[in-house]
Parts: sequence; structure tokens; C-alpha cells
Amino acid sequence: MSMLVVVTETIPPRLRGRLAVWLLEIRAGVYVGDVSRRVREMIWEQVLALAEEGNVVMSWATNTESGFDFVTYGKNRRIPIDHEGMRLVQFYPLETNEN
Repeated sequence: MSMLVVVTETIPPRLRGRLAVWLLEIRAGVYVGDVSRRVREMIWEQVLALAEEGNVVMSWATNTESGFDFVTYGKNRRIPIDHEGMRLVQFYPLETNEN
């Protein structure tokens, strides 16, 4: 079992309900729980199947240098990258409107 955090934006109510079955929604769109690897993987499958145009990040405690790992789904300014074995977050530049 390990601590799991799921942060969502603009997801359908159906997915919100599914997440609430396994996790506690401590703020709007922020779910936490202590689940097994099998349940974590099943939750991520539900995210992939139901998130539609929303975006989701899921993070859990694990034996890595940082003590956690994460996956993302959907369009977001942040993109996970691997830098010398460390998972980091890189920001896409802000879009500018040049006329």
C-alpha cells in the first residue's frame, strides 16, 4: 500500500464519481488515499478511459530518489521529463499572440 494523490481539472462527473469510490476528495478535484499497486493501476485505467478533455496528474509514494513517481494525462503546460534518472517537470512556454 502507498499514498496516492490524484489532481484533476475539467473531468466529467462520471470520473469524479469513480475516483470518489476509492479515494477521498479533500478539495475540489484533489483525491487522496492509501491503495495497492493493483488498485492504483485500475484507477489510472479509469482515468484514461473517462477523462475526455480534462487533465489529470497521479502521484504515489515509491522507492525512487525523490520518494515518489507520477503520470499525467491531458493537455497541460507542464510536461514530465526524465533527467539523469530523476523525474522532473518542464514547462511549455506561454503561447503569445503576435499580430
